[in-house]
Amino acid sequence: MHGEYKTPGGKLVRVDLEVVDGRLHRVQVSGDFFLEPPEALDVIAGALEGVPADASEEELARRIAEALARLGDDVHLLGFSPDAVARAARRAVS
Repeated sequence: MHGEYKTPGGKLVRVDLEVVDGRLHRVQVSGDFFLEPPEALDVIAGALEGVPADASEEELARRIAEALARLGDDVHLLGFSPDAVARAARRAVS
């Protein structure tokens, strides 16, 4: 499944995933945004792994934000947000 969301200002966020037994699996996040450190992308995808496919956009964004917060203050998302990833993920499932 594939979902996209273009953020205000024009950055594109893509989420590809599978739904297995009602849960998100094999989540991949990509787009034309910038992220420091690069390994934070794996943290974002990992925050969505195993989440119920019917989770709300708000729940997905909360999980992503919490996972990124555990990395500390050195995480910088430029051109996108946890909300943008959550919206793209919901569009993938819809």
